[in-house]
Amino acid sequence: MIKKIVIITGASDGIGAEAARQLHAEKATVVIVGRSEEKTKLIGEELNVPYYIADFTRLDDVRKLAVQLRKDYPRIDVLINNAGGIFGNRELTVDGHEKTMQVNHLAHFLLTNLLMDILVKSKATVISTSSIANKLFSDLDINDLDMEKKYSPNKAYGNAKLENILFTKELHKRYHAQGISAVAFHPGNVSTSFAASSTSPMRFIYHTPLKYIFGLISPKVGVDTLVWIVSGTPDKEWKSGEYYFKRKLSRAIDKAYDADLANLLWKKSEQMISK
Repeated sequence: MIKKIVIITGASDGIGAEAARQLHAEKATVVIVGRSEEKTKLIGEELNVPYYIADFTRLDDVRKLAVQLRKDYPRIDVLINNAGGIFGNRELTVDGHEKTMQVNHLAHFLLTNLLMDILVKSKATVISTSSIANKLFSDLDINDLDMEKKYSPNKAYGNAKLENILFTKELHKRYHAQGISAVAFHPGNVSTSFAASSTSPMRFIYHTPLKYIFGLISPKVGVDTLVWIVSGTPDKEWKSGEYYFKRKLSRAIDKAYDADLANLLWKKSEQMISK
């Protein structure tokens, strides 16, 4: 039984929705966040849990979400930064940032920071859904986070998943002594709506019979490590500041262990979210 207040972004579909189901079954107090009002409402009503609508391509939506969460939840035990995706041609959000980076990284960076005092007080765990794409596709240029120079859907996604790990490591460095634990994980190659609207070749793997050849797993299997992290005790079952796959420490790309890069990403992200 998990007696924790757990907020999950990207919870209207895929592993976010499945995590909500499994954690709800384990008696956690689950709060879901999604972009689609219709799909998010369906999951909220299915589980009879609170739900919030926020489009992470709009940072003002994230700010409004944080205001509402602060009002409704003076304690947050677990924040699961799960929303994300791979998209098509390079596109800027209304905030002027490359869409993949903003949805996967920057919006979560903003949300986490806006909730930081509550997370510290609650000695919360902050979990980021990363991906093996950090090793397969990333080519991060810290001076070109919006990818004006070298853009491809795969590269943008790989960079964002590396940014998730760098954020995890810097969050641990800055706030673990104050009680926050931070961890990133790769769920595996999960058969979901992932890449459905992308121009990436990955859409053919996820949305054609190729998914059987490549051995895509179900969301029920994909959330195993996530539920294990939520159920466990930081620095006992798992170690804060690290990256996991199949409940084991996993090795990310070498850049993920560059402390100067993690610090610089944090500072540049702060600049990006400032109004």
